[in-house]
Amino acid sequence: MPDTRKADTQENPPPPRSKDGDAKKREADQYDSPWKEVVELFFEDLTALLFPEVHAKIDWSFPYESLEQELREVMRGAGAGARAVDKLIKVRTKDGKPLYLFVHIEIQVTRDDEFAFRMYVYHYRLFDLHPRAVTHLAILGDDEENWHPTCFEDEVVGSKVTFEFPTVKLLDYNSRWAELEALAPTNPVAVVIMAHLKARATRKDKPGRLYWKKELVRGLYERGYEERKIRELFRFIDWVMALPKELERSFRDEVNKIEEERRMRYVTSIERLAKEEGIEEGIGQGTLKILTRLLMRRFGELPGRILALLEKASQADLERWIDRVLDAKTLDEVFATP
Repeated sequence: MPDTRKADTQENPPPPRSKDGDAKKREADQYDSPWKEVVELFFEDLTALLFPEVHAKIDWSFPYESLEQELREVMRGAGAGARAVDKLIKVRTKDGKPLYLFVHIEIQVTRDDEFAFRMYVYHYRLFDLHPRAVTHLAILGDDEENWHPTCFEDEVVGSKVTFEFPTVKLLDYNSRWAELEALAPTNPVAVVIMAHLKARATRKDKPGRLYWKKELVRGLYERGYEERKIRELFRFIDWVMALPKELERSFRDEVNKIEEERRMRYVTSIERLAKEEGIEEGIGQGTLKILTRLLMRRFGELPGRILALLEKASQADLERWIDRVLDAKTLDEVFATP
């Protein structure tokens, strides 16, 4: 059934979250940052796999542009506000016109009855700025088989508005696993979906998660991806399929074994550099220290603007910049917007 509630964020604000809702949000946050990177790094591949009709209308000879600042301004005061994986991407269509794609990835344990309402709120706010040039791409990463919102409707005293939007349900790909494996050599987003599905399926099965994490990482090398893609896909898999310490050691041993067999040192090279500097693995401040040392080793004393940027960075930002340190020729290349 479409959502038929009144679309006014001030008169009908979303209900406050319960403690259970906070727990669900924390679980969603585990996926938000890595999925945001997927949108930034693999946007063309993502639309080709999940929204082929939209992909076919875009002129990919022109680079797409992520409008982060504009999205923040538009979403300010929009009820629930923009999520970490809300993205506004500007592209050019094959007929030469600008097109603004609002990409939303919803990752919850259960259905979110506010979803269609929020999509409509986002739409009319963006429509004010870009009339007849906005479309929406919704990706549902939840576990509710029968929840697939595609429409918001509102009717008041004879006036009616209907807002429809395309959605893709990642859970549906469980029955299309062979299709994902066939697509994976040419479209890295297939691997992302595979990792997402196995991460969700093994939340309470850590040995099973270890098995699938090894299998997915081995596949990165077997499919012949270039070094950059192996690193980026590895980071997604490693993030969403986190393991307890005792199993993490087994996984790291497997990665070392794979790289030794293939004489490739891609995803463990950062770890080796850190150890040469006497820095132990860590998260949060540990990651910041590793990145700072590697930057100083490559580029010397860091300017104040870079130090300020590092202090305010998220864990996802720090890890993305660490990946770039090995190949970047300048500091600006390390911190360039994706």
